[in-house]
Amino acid sequence: MSDSAMAPVIAIDGPGGAGKGTISRRIAETLGWHLLDSGAIYRLAALDCERRQLPIDDEALVAHAASELEIDFIPVDGGTRILLGGDDVSQAIRNEAIGAIASRIAAYPVVRSALLERQRDFAKAPGLVADGRDMGTVVFPDASLKIFLTASADERARRRHRQLQEAGIHASLPDLLEEIKARDDRDMNRSSSPLVAAEDAVTLDTTELSIEDVITRITALISKRHIV
Repeated sequence: MSDSAMAPVIAIDGPGGAGKGTISRRIAETLGWHLLDSGAIYRLAALDCERRQLPIDDEALVAHAASELEIDFIPVDGGTRILLGGDDVSQAIRNEAIGAIASRIAAYPVVRSALLERQRDFAKAPGLVADGRDMGTVVFPDASLKIFLTASADERARRRHRQLQEAGIHASLPDLLEEIKARDDRDMNRSSSPLVAAEDAVTLDTTELSIEDVITRITALISKRHIV
């Protein structure tokens, strides 16, 4: 039996800004499991398109480029170094413009198909925490635990605004709110793998919850289901 067949998976889905990245990383660190930031993979594909000046409306070309990406995730204290073709692009892929491109190309069925198996390859012993928008519905439908994190658009915009300010990046809060609403609309209404909670997912609204509150609730679910 392969590692992926044996490895338990915790799928954490939800819209941008709901806290998936931070929560997933903390859970993975606590369990000593592998981490998949699926959003980073789409952002890597977007950055690759921008750097190579590929037309992002050419679905077949973008899908082909995505299938050839050289990606590495290297755990470091408090985060993850993300490499594209050997270059550290951890900060570059967090640019708002790259995020917008990623959301557009993620709506292409051929691109999602090209990246599907690559994502599944991350499921290795002792286990995987997968962060994304369709981890529990499409990529890992048999996940041991499925969490759907959400929060109000206003709160998610405020969180993103704080992150950018702390990074020394100027951003308009109203503009961020509009971008989040537009991205939600694209993600929820795309024809391929739309953003939706899996039928067997546990939904957690993080609008009024701290990171520690969310981690405590997920940890309790992991224990209750005897996943580890």
